[in-house]
Amino acid sequence: MLRVEFHCHTHYSDDSLTNPQALLEACQRLQIDRLVVTDHNNIDGALEAQQLDPQRIIVGEEVRTTGGELLAFFVQQAVPRGLAPLAAIERLRAQGAFISVSHPMDRMRGWQKPTLLEILPYIDAIETFNSRCIWPSWNKQALLFARQHDLPGTSGSDAHTPEEVGQSTMMIEDVKDADELRRVIRQAVAHNRLSGWGVHFASSKAMEMKKGQLFDT
Repeated sequence: MLRVEFHCHTHYSDDSLTNPQALLEACQRLQIDRLVVTDHNNIDGALEAQQLDPQRIIVGEEVRTTGGELLAFFVQQAVPRGLAPLAAIERLRAQGAFISVSHPMDRMRGWQKPTLLEILPYIDAIETFNSRCIWPSWNKQALLFARQHDLPGTSGSDAHTPEEVGQSTMMIEDVKDADELRRVIRQAVAHNRLSGWGVHFASSKAMEMKKGQLFDT
């Protein structure tokens, strides 16, 4: 069984200042065996991290659609932001990616229920715990929704800083591709903690610095 971090960001996301090397150092310190880098509509950070540590890194992406955000693992080509949810899913499915749904019940970052119900037949999982959710009830609602619709759950720290890495991880069999992940995801064991509302200040600071051209990715 390996310890996997399924949701994190580098400075290739507009709301993070973390370089890939810093993420890897955090993983080494915390004994995280696999790390899925899921930058917003970008896989450059994941590819850079994979060059540094091919064994540990899985290329992922967090795709901003018009309905909410999707989490994709084992991505080969980045999907642009702003597509309708089903259009984005079609592009991800065409490349064989594993598709989950980011923080679906988060009232600040979540989905409208009719849109979420529309995409259910085409996704592989629901993110049932996100460490950046401010209220625990939002994760509980996501877990209940997944169970009601017989979908497995993924957990992730949604780390935008190295200090957040490892807040939520899953113990899972080693997998080489999305099909293997689909086969074993229901047996994964999650270890989850909330990060607290204060971590969102780091994201706001990163966005302000980048808008002010004080930080160059």
